[in-house]
Amino acid sequence: MDINGASAIVTGGASGIGAAAARQLAARGARVVVADLQDERGQALADEIGGVFAHVDVTRTEEITAAVALAGEVAPLRAVVNSAGIGWAQRTIGRDGTLESAHSLEAFTKVVGINLIGTFDMVRQAATAMSRNEADADGCRGAIVNLASVAAFDGQIGQASYSASKGGVVGMTLPVARDLAAAGIRLNTVAPGLIDTPIYGEGPESEAFKAKLGESVLFPRRLGTPDELASMVLECLTNSYMNGEVVRVDGGIRMPPK
Repeated sequence: MDINGASAIVTGGASGIGAAAARQLAARGARVVVADLQDERGQALADEIGGVFAHVDVTRTEEITAAVALAGEVAPLRAVVNSAGIGWAQRTIGRDGTLESAHSLEAFTKVVGINLIGTFDMVRQAATAMSRNEADADGCRGAIVNLASVAAFDGQIGQASYSASKGGVVGMTLPVARDLAAAGIRLNTVAPGLIDTPIYGEGPESEAFKAKLGESVLFPRRLGTPDELASMVLECLTNSYMNGEVVRVDGGIRMPPK
């Protein structure tokens, strides 16, 4: 699928994997809508790559609606990358046997609301807009890539909410791809492993911590880079025969319990 001259939305696009995907999309000729909560960083990236910025909280459906409309004003919307998400770590029950120390239901709901429901809301709204596009020679009107995580398969201790949210993204991949096929829209999911993003911080201690984490990767024994993830995202968007798949990009890691 040719994305040159089309518009593309990247949620969570101001940093990390989302920013890398936005840059690679722009390099292929797409006009990128950087959709994020980080106004200053998002606007700076949009300016850098010749795109536009949209303030988007994916739990607010009206902000998603506005971003989709903005993309349509720029050019036909043919690509979406759902990279917005948060992490959370808390054991299901506490050590003292009290309900107060059990996993916060509010936190569980928030993680699922952002990572899973927010992703689905963008999919349903963007795909609706894509369905009105002119089809290409393959009959394709657009493509969507959702970001999950290896935690969907190898969830660690304390990752109940995060793994559930990412497992939901994995689980809806095939049924949503089947739903969208009638409109000529493809959907795939990329599941990253340990990726070197700003979440790990900066400085010597951070570098030492990341090096230690990298020792658990099968090969190469390091954290992945955002560009390596973005490369797979771009392949899933542009390869017209990629559909309904979940692809792990993780250096062969299988996460231990903790």
